[in-house]
This record gives sequence, C-alpha cells and structure tokens, in this order.
Amino acid sequence: MSDLPVLRTLEGRYGSGTRYVTETTRIEPDRRGKIMKAVGLREFGGPEVLRVVDVPEPHAGPGQVRIRVRAAAVNPADVLIRNGTQEWALAGVPAPYLPGMDIAGVVDEIGPDTDTSLETGDPVMAMLLPFLPADDGSVAYRGGGYAQYAVLPATSVVRAPDGLGHEAAATLPMNGLTALLAFDQLALPPGSTLAVIGAAGALGGYLVQLAAHAGLTVIADAAPADEQLVRELGATEIVPRGPDVVDSIRARYPGGVDAVADPALVGSQLLDAVRDGGTFVRFRQAEEPGGYPADSARGIKVLSPFVPEYDGRTDKLDEIRRLAGSGVLTSRIAEVLPADQASDAHRRLEAGGVRGRFVLTF
Repeated sequence: MSDLPVLRTLEGRYGSGTRYVTETTRIEPDRRGKIMKAVGLREFGGPEVLRVVDVPEPHAGPGQVRIRVRAAAVNPADVLIRNGTQEWALAGVPAPYLPGMDIAGVVDEIGPDTDTSLETGDPVMAMLLPFLPADDGSVAYRGGGYAQYAVLPATSVVRAPDGLGHEAAATLPMNGLTALLAFDQLALPPGSTLAVIGAAGALGGYLVQLAAHAGLTVIADAAPADEQLVRELGATEIVPRGPDVVDSIRARYPGGVDAVADPALVGSQLLDAVRDGGTFVRFRQAEEPGGYPADSARGIKVLSPFVPEYDGRTDKLDEIRRLAGSGVLTSRIAEVLPADQASDAHRRLEAGGVRGRFVLTF
C-alpha cells in the first residue's frame, strides 16, 4: 500500500542485531470503497487470536504490482507477529495486523510507470515482508500476505515455476531466498564439507539441496523416520538427530567440518563441530545471551543471514524459480487449508514435527 500517512516514529529492532528507526503507518480506507478478506489479529497471543477480517483493498501504485493471492505459506516468522514478539514495530498502527511472508497467485494490477515484464494474468510468487526496510534504515509496516490481495514492488515478484501450482509455489520464496543467501555467504568451493542441522525441515532441506547441487559433501542429521527423505534431498552422510550430533560429526570428521548451518536453532554448542578457521551459520530466531561470538582461538567465522537483504532482488528470486523449475529445489507442502483455518495451521506448526509448510488458500 502506498502513500500511507506516518503516525509516529520509534526506534526498535528488526531482525537479528540490526537497529532501525521505525516509521509505522496508518492504512486509510480505500478510496474506491472496496474491502477484501484477510486473516489477521486484533490482539497478540496464541493461534486462537487469528480471525478472518475485512480490510481495505489495496491498489498498485507506481513501480508496483498487485497480486490476487491464491495461496500463502505459513512460516515460523509469521508467529513473531502473532505472539507479540514484533509488537514494538506496530505501536500506533491500528489493528488488525496481517502475518504472511510467502505468497503465490496471479498479477491483476500493474501500477503506472512500472518497469516490468510481468503481465496481468501471469502466475507469480513473491516474498512479502510485513515490515519493509527502506534504504535510509526506516521500516514501514505494510501488512502481510494472509489476504486476498497484496501490493508489492514489481522487483519483488517473479513468475511461478512452470508446472507448479499456486500452493506449491507459495512455499518457495522466503525459505528459498534464506537458504540461497546463506549459501552465497558461505561461498564454499566444491568438495567442502557442510553439516546441516535440521535437514528435514523446509529451510534445512533447501540448504541440503543447494549444497548437493554445488558439489559439496553434505552431512545431515535426521531422525530414523526422516533418513530416506534427507538422502533424497541430497545428503551424502546421515548422522543421528539429537543431543549427540556434535560427537557423531566429530567421529566421522575428527578435525571438524568446513561449515555448520543451524536452521534447527540448536545453538552455539554446534561450534564444536566446526574445524579451526571454519564457518558457523546461525539464523535469526536462534538468540542466546551474549550472542554468538566467533571462537577467536580457533578462528571460526559466524554468519547471520538476514533475508530482507534479498528483498527486491529479482535476480535471486528468479534463481529460486529456475532451480525449482529444474527440480534442484523441491516444494514441500505439509497440508493445504482454507484461510479460515489459519489458527489450526499455527497451532500445528508450533507443536513441531511438521515436514514442509502449511499453505492457506484464498
């Protein structure tokens, strides 16, 4: 939504270790008098606070496209809006608040002066950041993707992979871009050893697939029920999932592996599996007191991929499209649910053990 008046300015945290001055905004009623159905919350809390709500229908402005959303994936990041973790960024913004970072659907409006190859009717996918960082460091709340319509910069939208339905396409953008950013930052040469902890999950699975495609030796943890899945994703070696995972890795690689990625949010004890001078990749939700200082005695580098860095990177999102279209990345759907069952999707996500993503349809 564009041209929204600023209500107030405050300072806060957006993501891991990054500080912004946050501009929160008020959504005015649509001048055309139309409303749309969305899923949002009026108070923070458990999954039960999610409700179907009526909100103003947005329209594409200059440089933007509007997507008629057909599917929205449910991600752990959506929980941070719902449970109040990101309440600081919503101060002064009237409810309801809409979660949702992954959407797929069709283009139905293209704003004036928009430079894009997209056309109305094109099936597309996009990562939508409910909190939009600007070049000057400010952040504006623009709402998430749990809605019938979403407006985004054209640079944040690409065509969906050929042959992939809306539900499958909706699971790709945010997790795919996060995995690609982590992999780009690692910059490991072929033959390097990478341990992925949480390999059966959505993000972990994409990391395994990217690494295998690049010719890395992938050591992945897995419970017995997930071993076949993780091997099919491309893992070279499997170690048992659980508290002894570091010992299991060290038993096979006494000097440690070149890098460890931790989408399972196990924590800094995984540093012990990394070789001297290697790399550890932590993800935003993995917060520990004191942070993750690099082990200066052993020269371990710690990376913290922050997916908004790839927001608006059409080239990177299009790379995800190409990799999915060629079968390198595979979409994984846990279950497709109607939008009015969003609370059930959140409840089951937080219970754990989900393989793939729940997808809401609109």
